[in-house]
Amino acid sequence: MENMEIPITESPEWEALQKDLGETSFFKSEPSFQYLAIKKHTPSGPYLYLPYGPVADTREGFKLALNDLAELAERENAIFIRIEPRNPDFIKIFPKNTKKSQDLNPKETWVLSLDGSDEEYKAKLPSRLLRYYRNREKNGITIETSKNPDDIKYLLDLQKALAKQKKISTFSENYLRTELKQPFATLYLVKHEGNLVAAGLVFDHGDTRYNLQGAQTDEGRKLHATGILTIQLIKDAREKGLKKFDFWGIAPEGAPKDHPWAGFTNFKKTFAGYEVDFAGTYDIIRKPAKYKTYQLMRKIRRLI
Repeated sequence: MENMEIPITESPEWEALQKDLGETSFFKSEPSFQYLAIKKHTPSGPYLYLPYGPVADTREGFKLALNDLAELAERENAIFIRIEPRNPDFIKIFPKNTKKSQDLNPKETWVLSLDGSDEEYKAKLPSRLLRYYRNREKNGITIETSKNPDDIKYLLDLQKALAKQKKISTFSENYLRTELKQPFATLYLVKHEGNLVAAGLVFDHGDTRYNLQGAQTDEGRKLHATGILTIQLIKDAREKGLKKFDFWGIAPEGAPKDHPWAGFTNFKKTFAGYEVDFAGTYDIIRKPAKYKTYQLMRKIRRLI
């Protein structure tokens, strides 16, 4: 597993987060594969969820992981196994009883390499945002970091306003607080003359900084607070010795202009990064009758 790229969501650190959240999880690391399976409960019965997993370098390793997961699902009486392999090539060897599900984690993301000289690195950043960043103090903008779980309320308030505007969902306060308690998490707060205008939550794992959560006020938008914050996030990651900055999700190619992530995607692509495509979310069905009931209940909940 030494040369295998392990996403944070399939790591022992993410398992620690699940335990703090009160979840039941199963972690396994072998020479050819690794996975973290989280046991989720529904009225129809439990299922196993592997966020961006299982992880394997080869098809053979991926097959071994699926065999191991099948045994785990049998022991746990799971209706299905929800997988999100990072390698799209593995779709070709999915079991016959696999069905495409709605993507939970982003199927596409934008990654910025932090390698190279200072000149090469700065050339990847939008010149307009760099100008705003350099003038931040002159314009009354300050950036703070926090590891205090109580401070998550600032991000949550901004996210609630954004969720209402974009008609998207957000995480609960308990979930975000528990995330910030983890060693890999850092909260950034952007203020203008002492007033909060933007916030962001990042995770550092391996050689990558993941930019998972963020939001800004209307005033922050006028001040380009998110752009200034993103430059700071990237700058700190590079100074920390990290190699990649993962923007965590973009809209798929050809998505309509009113896609909820359209604005985010346009912003992220102003940075000279590259697109990474994953397989998406799929369900390996173990109990067909119960799976049909689960799907029906899911549709009803969405309608409600």
